[in-house]
Amino acid sequence: MDVKILNWVMLAEKFSLDGDPLSMRTAAREIFEVDANSVEGTAIMAESAFYRGALDDAKNFAETALKVDPKNLRSRLVLGSLAVLKLDLKKQLEIFDELVNDIHTEIETLKNTLRDINRQDDADEEEVKLLNKKLFILRSLLLKALGRYSNGLYLSGDPAKAAASLFEASTLTDNNEQAAELYSKHLFLRNYREVPLAQTKELAQEYNKFFMEIPRFRHENHKFHGKIKVGYISPDFREHAVANFIAPLLRDFDADKFTVTCYFTGKRDFVTDKLKNFPVKWRGLLGKSPDDAAQVIYNDKIDILVDLSGHSQDSCLPILAYKPAPIQICMLGYTATTGLDVVDYFLSDKVCLPENFPTGFTERILRLNPSCLCYAPDIIRSMPDAGIVPPVSKNEYVTFGSFNNFAKVSDDVLYLWRAILEGVPDSRLILKGKIFSLDEGTELVTKRMTSISFPIDRVEFRPYSPDYLEQYHDIDIALDTFPYTGGTTTCEALYMGVPVITMRGKTHGARIAASILTAADCKELITLGRMEYVKKAVLIGRNPKLIADYHAALRNHLKNSALMDGKKYMRRLENIYRSIINTNK
Repeated sequence: MDVKILNWVMLAEKFSLDGDPLSMRTAAREIFEVDANSVEGTAIMAESAFYRGALDDAKNFAETALKVDPKNLRSRLVLGSLAVLKLDLKKQLEIFDELVNDIHTEIETLKNTLRDINRQDDADEEEVKLLNKKLFILRSLLLKALGRYSNGLYLSGDPAKAAASLFEASTLTDNNEQAAELYSKHLFLRNYREVPLAQTKELAQEYNKFFMEIPRFRHENHKFHGKIKVGYISPDFREHAVANFIAPLLRDFDADKFTVTCYFTGKRDFVTDKLKNFPVKWRGLLGKSPDDAAQVIYNDKIDILVDLSGHSQDSCLPILAYKPAPIQICMLGYTATTGLDVVDYFLSDKVCLPENFPTGFTERILRLNPSCLCYAPDIIRSMPDAGIVPPVSKNEYVTFGSFNNFAKVSDDVLYLWRAILEGVPDSRLILKGKIFSLDEGTELVTKRMTSISFPIDRVEFRPYSPDYLEQYHDIDIALDTFPYTGGTTTCEALYMGVPVITMRGKTHGARIAASILTAADCKELITLGRMEYVKKAVLIGRNPKLIADYHAALRNHLKNSALMDGKKYMRRLENIYRSIINTNK
């Protein structure tokens, strides 16, 4: 590649990383001044057009470049990115799988060349600089490819490979904020599959290293007096799974002894408007940098800052890293340790993390009993009537179902579901989720299930739809996933009158459903191992009367249980808050 062109490609790559597609286009035009037929110039035009939303132009430029150079990396990146936008799952996986492998190969070849040159006594410095520029460009392309590849891998039900892609991507950028975000997403996806506790903790502690150099607020002169000032920070004061558990925090707190401020880092919607009717203060932090957001919280002199996001999407942990409050807690929105040394506590319970139970957490554990969750669904929507009459009564066969995110469905889960169907003659299984909204997604799942001899003829795949709650009327028994069990999904199934069979695992996240069932006074649905999980599902599946009893009584039972008693939940939580304050005075 001509040196002038290489310099412009290098500059275009920097513009790409800075989110400046117009300057990318300018760089491409400069390349055409050197070589009117430059493939790289055309590929950069394609990428620039993609970022500007000119998708037809992006496709045309990319295809033009590939006619000249079928292996052109940037043009393939653009076509893969277009496939992501079009939800063409099969195509994006094919493109990125090959693209990532090819970039890895080119990087390895380039590194070997650099290694050989550097061993020479008379190494050509200009050649080394040239090769390092090429290496920078390749690493940048790989960074973008891995980020987009991970989306398809996650959607297709391969969270482990998606997590690995995000981890590698986090090592390819010099932008500390971007690296921390990618690493955080990697940590989140690792929860979908079983990981030893020691490894989970060790990996999470690596996240802390991204924030070692930032200044932290000091609280030596912070005075705890009068009402305790609690702040809740989250991007999810909106239509989101976490919102099902937020209302008690804002509705049922003791206003005589506490003040509550909500720090909202997300976008507002109708759920936000409902939550704003509660007697709490609101601070909108959307668009603020982490340090500016932390300054707002610090200025409010909050006593206890409670993070409701952990490593989930749009994490607030970069704000907590500045230590804007003297006491910081993580709860509700995440099921594992944050790894951040400024997060003092993690809220769990005696089911999720019993006393003397290995935790894998860097935080000190708080235990709220009987559950760390309190379900309050009406804040999001008017809930449809429960299915009082189970479908088995009219179908004359039992229908099992799972509406969990299919990324939670490991092969181990599928083997047990297969055994359950084998144990209950003529039974069916309904699977519902976003992956089944795509023909390619359904095809991938069908292929995967067929490979383990799953009776596909007894499975119905349903796409995501807004009326998904009503579709619990078609389910007799819900089957939970593991090791990442259902939280909101478990509550919703129970509220719709459907019993949920869960397996209590070895981590906080693997025991969330067990905690919910304990608080709902449905402990008999909790199993302690794989064989018991299958036996319990088969036992209930062969007992239509028992199924009917569950469907008839579950909703009222749930309403009268600790799982939905917001006032008692808050009194217990506030006792914990007071205890922490007394400890830190």
